[in-house]
Amino acid sequence: MTPPSTAAGRTGSQAALLAVLMPAVLVTVVASDMVNLVLPSIGTQFGSSEAELAWVVTGFLLVFAVGIPVYGRISDRVSLRRLFAFALLTYAAGSLVCALAPDLLVLVLGRIVTGVGAAAIPVLSVVAVTRLVPADRRGAAFGVISAASGIGTAAGPAIGGGVGQFFGWPALFWLMLVAALVLLPAALRVLPGETPAGAARFDLLGGALLGLGAGLLLFGITQTQTAGLGAAPSWGSLAAAAAALALFGWRTMHAAHPFVPPALFANRVFRAAVVIVLLAMVVNLGGLVLVPLLVVDVNGLSPGAGALVMVPAGLAVALVSPLIGRLADRAGVRPLVVAGLAAIGASALFLSAFAGGASVVPAGVGILGISVGFILVLAPLITAASGALPPGEVGVGMGILQGAQFLGAGAGPALFGALVTARQHGGGALNPLHTGQEAAAFSDAFLAMAAVTVLALAVAARIRPAPPAAAPSAGTDEAARPAPGETAPRTP
Repeated sequence: MTPPSTAAGRTGSQAALLAVLMPAVLVTVVASDMVNLVLPSIGTQFGSSEAELAWVVTGFLLVFAVGIPVYGRISDRVSLRRLFAFALLTYAAGSLVCALAPDLLVLVLGRIVTGVGAAAIPVLSVVAVTRLVPADRRGAAFGVISAASGIGTAAGPAIGGGVGQFFGWPALFWLMLVAALVLLPAALRVLPGETPAGAARFDLLGGALLGLGAGLLLFGITQTQTAGLGAAPSWGSLAAAAAALALFGWRTMHAAHPFVPPALFANRVFRAAVVIVLLAMVVNLGGLVLVPLLVVDVNGLSPGAGALVMVPAGLAVALVSPLIGRLADRAGVRPLVVAGLAAIGASALFLSAFAGGASVVPAGVGILGISVGFILVLAPLITAASGALPPGEVGVGMGILQGAQFLGAGAGPALFGALVTARQHGGGALNPLHTGQEAAAFSDAFLAMAAVTVLALAVAARIRPAPPAAAPSAGTDEAARPAPGETAPRTP
């Protein structure tokens, strides 16, 4: 692998690198949620049912879930420049198909192509920072990327609703097309074209089984929310996902060059990071979806006004993410992760107690706390996990970590949405501090989010500072040990 300092010197400054990675991540994250508020307009134009329209979102999400770990693994064998260029061109091609779609089927196919390209950007951005930025500056760089992800998640529905309302839904895809084509020459200029040194073979069948299992699991979860667990698409998808993942586990143990090296999960830092990121993302996305629904359904706001409640959270994430990254470089992981999870849990309890009243302010304050708390968790954990992996496992490791984050993003809204539906006629709220009746179901969902956060805290509480690393001896893989200031958790 090219040493960070050398690679940085050949491919441009770190500022130039982040100037490409941040908008690329922002664009791809926005793409996942921007169509939500324009689905009624698409349905009216094409005469489609709600079930058919759901594939505009589901098609993108499924290939995104499948693609993330695959791209991470391939990045250990193929140059970042080539993969990034392929991703942006595929994203642009899919956006063009969507913008010109004459019917719903073509639109869904375009979204699938867009998802194939979009899946590469987040994981390749993390891999690029790991390889090209010195260890003592990676926290700040990951903070910038996390800011793009946070802003995109919060702003996606608002951008989609605003642009779609004033210019029509095809304008969203024209905008994404232009963004991808503008980023392409810049990416070719700043990303290295060298193939990673020492790239080993890997089991493609194992990767296909992992991607299939992740996609079926996500599809089954979303179907459970809409059709119930008893519906054939729900339990059938979940059963097929379990079978695919079981076959992936068997293949991992028996393949000569497994897609995911078994030793990867023997790394305590990485293992803890995957668990915490998954649980934290379940709560974060659950809140980002339920709070707008709450202020629309209970407080009576329009969808556009409801999206505005999310703006302070997006702005706060943009402001604090780079600062959190720099803190991670100095203070270590454990204090920031514990503080972030505490903020998420406290904010979820605050929403459970006070959101849904006469004012929408508590809803805005609560989701702001969850969003900022999540960035406190995410950026330090990415820094720690990427620094704890050997160079040859960075790509696959970051793919698994990003895949866990995305699985949480898909599972959170589905699980908590199903809980809200189940509790709509369940009487008063479980939280004794909640006094209203109309928002009782939402109060219970936010209370469940706080409980999930406690599970994440149980893992994070076992993180302890790593002992000072001795100077590496000849032949020792220095990148496999935590860098100074990073942390190593006890076995969860």
